[in-house]
Amino acid sequence: MITVICATHRPQNLTQKVVSQYATILEALGQKVQIFNLSELPEGFVFNDSFGGRTAATQEIINQKLIPADRLVIVAPEYNGSYPGVFKAFLDGVKPHIWKGKKAALVGVASGRAGNLRGLGHLTDVLHHLRIEVFSLQVPLSKIEGLLDEKNELTDESTLQVLKAQAKEFLEF
Repeated sequence: MITVICATHRPQNLTQKVVSQYATILEALGQKVQIFNLSELPEGFVFNDSFGGRTAATQEIINQKLIPADRLVIVAPEYNGSYPGVFKAFLDGVKPHIWKGKKAALVGVASGRAGNLRGLGHLTDVLHHLRIEVFSLQVPLSKIEGLLDEKNELTDESTLQVLKAQAKEFLEF
């Protein structure tokens, strides 16, 4: 099972366009895939679940989206030169043993030129601390708005080819 994570909870974010397309790519490769969008977290997650007061809604997300996944694809937008704080809070709010031994592929998303490379580096450090094996081929997607069509769908052929290549190699990792 592979869980593709949209590492932001911002409404109407463009990261979810990449997440959706990545899930489609994995399904075409014969994989069982589910999507976890951080907007699914209950309101107040940071103040409740992060400090041990686990809500039933968050526990259900952990049980359904994290525990059965042996692989994760994390699509992380750039927020102030890194990845979103809500994702860091989520990482911190889940017991480390749940993360241990999973494999992760990373995709960065940015409106600017670097495709969130710095944020992917920060995220890699945290994932390694949690004993998640991070696939070395990371994909930075720059100027995301220019990669979408008039319907706001990810259709840029060269970007799709890079994502497909990463997905194929990640399955062999």
